[in-house]
Amino acid sequence: MAEISAKIVQELRQKTGVGMMDCKKALKENEGDIEKSIEWLRKKGIAKADKGAGRIAAEGLVDNYIQPGGQVGVLIEVNCQTDFVARNDAFKALVQNLARQAATVDSVESLLTQPYIENESVTVDLFIKQTIAQLGENIQVRRFVKFALPEGTQGVVDSYIHTGGRVGVLVELNSQSESVAASEQFQTLSRNVAMQIAACPNVEYVSVDEIPAEIAQKEKDIEMGRDDLGNKPQNVKEKIVQGRIDKRLKEMTLLDQPYIRDQSTTVEELVKQSVSQLGENIQIRRFVRYILGEGIEKQESNFADEVAAQIGSK
Repeated sequence: MAEISAKIVQELRQKTGVGMMDCKKALKENEGDIEKSIEWLRKKGIAKADKGAGRIAAEGLVDNYIQPGGQVGVLIEVNCQTDFVARNDAFKALVQNLARQAATVDSVESLLTQPYIENESVTVDLFIKQTIAQLGENIQVRRFVKFALPEGTQGVVDSYIHTGGRVGVLVELNSQSESVAASEQFQTLSRNVAMQIAACPNVEYVSVDEIPAEIAQKEKDIEMGRDDLGNKPQNVKEKIVQGRIDKRLKEMTLLDQPYIRDQSTTVEELVKQSVSQLGENIQIRRFVRYILGEGIEKQESNFADEVAAQIGSK
């Protein structure tokens, strides 16, 4: 039979609210047919057993784990339904353990199949189901990213969590020597850069050089079509557009941002200052920023509707 793709597993998961591993098993049993897989899950009683798993989970926590020495770091988002559960100690402990365990795997699917780090008699997937039953809300490991320094590379992976776990950043900085990577000044720089990324939601790239050509071309097409340029000569229009594009692309890049602690300097100048003081090259290699619940379509309802729905379901 055809290979079961992650996309179709996710689609079945969204339709049923059932855990990822059960969805994958259902699809394998039914040759990738979603409707038959839904029926299979219902017959097995899995969807019913996962009470609450079909509800929209857009709250939760973004958390991190950095291995001692800063060679490996993880940023993870785990969702639940309400902020109340997100502040529950059991949920917080679950998220912290999942972040730590994610350092040993490369995908959510693989994470869910592992023996749970605090109770190896059950898998992560099963422990999450037990926690759903305990807390009464849907819980989903939505995503995580892992940075590991390549072999022979010096530097550090660092992280910053803002606003109680609603925004998180993972960043990798490289140096030329182990001694510089371990220095207090380098560590401070990495933390300040992570905080900068958290404060700049429009930043997507480290430098302008990283921006794909198609993105730059799209910005040019938009600017060339603006009404305020309609009557200008082509050469004047090109010059104005280029200036606007240069400004827009810089708005998308980390190195060109005003430094949050000193608006008179840029992040690039901040890095150059550290290079001068530490005596070797320093590079911001990559970063990821998670915003809790971004892209999830939240269900709009008021308290009265929720109560009525609960009464009607009994």
